[in-house]
Amino acid sequence: MRGFRRARWARKRRAWRVPGAVLVLLGCLPGLTAAFTLALCARGVERSAAVRLGRPAAGRPSAAHRAMRPRIVPRSAWLDRTTARHTQPPPRYDDKVVAVFVHHTDSPNRYACADAPRIIRDLYAGQTGPRSWDDIGYNFLVDRCGTIYEGRAGGVDRAVTGAHTQGFNHRSTGIAALGTFTAGVPVPQAMTDALAALAAWKLGFADVDPRSRARLVSSNGLSRYKAGSTATLPAVTGHNDGFRTSCPGAALTARLPEIRRTAARLQGRTPAGPEPTGTPQAAHRTP
Repeated sequence: MRGFRRARWARKRRAWRVPGAVLVLLGCLPGLTAAFTLALCARGVERSAAVRLGRPAAGRPSAAHRAMRPRIVPRSAWLDRTTARHTQPPPRYDDKVVAVFVHHTDSPNRYACADAPRIIRDLYAGQTGPRSWDDIGYNFLVDRCGTIYEGRAGGVDRAVTGAHTQGFNHRSTGIAALGTFTAGVPVPQAMTDALAALAAWKLGFADVDPRSRARLVSSNGLSRYKAGSTATLPAVTGHNDGFRTSCPGAALTARLPEIRRTAARLQGRTPAGPEPTGTPQAAHRTP
């Protein structure tokens, strides 16, 4: 009887025995838990350090100061196959836009805004005809009512290389105000607002503050700077800062500080900012 009980107890012990692999896993659980907790802690410390140092955490790129895209009337509103002078060659591109050059077209001011497409078409004809340019030089044009028109082909949201400021067509956008804005000529508020909105949007792609300065390399010695020299110009500047000309006129030049401030506000920047002062600087400026 006693032998029978011992045999039955041995069978029960074998049934209750826990496999060795399970015992090893159970023994490792505290260590695995500690390692997992340590990894989570380290990740939290890394993210906290990134926040303190102003660096974006992994997978979360920093938000640029982007402005809303203004309404832009396409090229087809002023140019079609019947009015184009030649087959449009492929556009050229830069890597980004860091500066905006403001121009005026030196054309009459008293026009109906409905006539803006015709005026732009005439400018195109003059530049692609007697001047033998491959396209209109300006990337954009703005009329007195604040309507923005696409100028040079290639895509309004891309860094299209224009032909608007000799020596500084790379990494810049040229915006022309339809009219002549010499000293004493009123500049319509709708026009300056449109210039600011367009500058804010284009510079936002590269997160450039419109009130800051941009470093541009002159590609042509016929500009104000020797070819190959680096010029430091306002990010929103007049044609005359890069080339010897009276463009964009004294009246429009006087409105540039306001345009910069408005563009910065549209990008969501704080009111105080690095407003450019003084004259543009460059090494090896031509006499």
